[in-house]
Amino acid sequence: MPLGQELAPHLPFLRRYARALTGNQKEGDTYVRATLEAIVAAPEDFPRDVDPRLGLYRTFQAIWQSASVDTGVDGGQDNSPTEAIAQARLARITPRSRQALLLTAMEGFTTEDTAYLIGVTPAEVDALVAEALAEIERQTQAEVLIIEDEPIIAMDLETIVRDLGHGVTGVAVTRDEAVAQAMARRPGLVLADIQLADDSSGIDAVKDILAQFDVPVIFITAFPERLLTGERPEPTFLITKPFQRSTVKAAISQALFFDGATVPA
Repeated sequence: MPLGQELAPHLPFLRRYARALTGNQKEGDTYVRATLEAIVAAPEDFPRDVDPRLGLYRTFQAIWQSASVDTGVDGGQDNSPTEAIAQARLARITPRSRQALLLTAMEGFTTEDTAYLIGVTPAEVDALVAEALAEIERQTQAEVLIIEDEPIIAMDLETIVRDLGHGVTGVAVTRDEAVAQAMARRPGLVLADIQLADDSSGIDAVKDILAQFDVPVIFITAFPERLLTGERPEPTFLITKPFQRSTVKAAISQALFFDGATVPA
């Protein structure tokens, strides 16, 4: 089978990882395109001694790790706006500990595979994940709006959110209810299902909310491939149903990580 056909089924999920890693759809998808361009330019360099998905992520990691950050700072003690912007951009770079957490908790790689992907030992992966989890424990608490029409799933999400130390502003089951609750009590994070009780859309609910104020959003869907095409504006953070507790935890912490490292205008 041609290499392109082997890699195609894994591209949506690489986009999910790249977007979570960068906190931005456009930037994440750009890294994915750069990965594919590197593979096309030098197919003989693609690691063929491992599973195609593992080789794809390994190539992506090489692109990610080699990408330089242009801070525009000469190393001096510059307190200018340029320095502030540079430092904010540096703060938005996902550290290796969070890469390890995303690869294991969100992408489902084993400790051994993750070690291969980021170039460390399995023991170091365990230490990095523990470091990321410790950082999450220190993370600022947020008030979360849950938009989910399935009661059991909504209860599960609410339990996870509260166990992480966050509050819940409410649970909405329709678009109109979600918008009303957001306006009544502004959340610091939104968890939104795609398909809601009255056949309304969680995406439309979020669009209505974002028209009023900015807030990080995590979408939840049983069909992630439909929102990971890279062909149109799509979610930055996406959780696949059925989800694991660790996946939700990683997604929430990463969304709040970027929300707390906003680049000044």
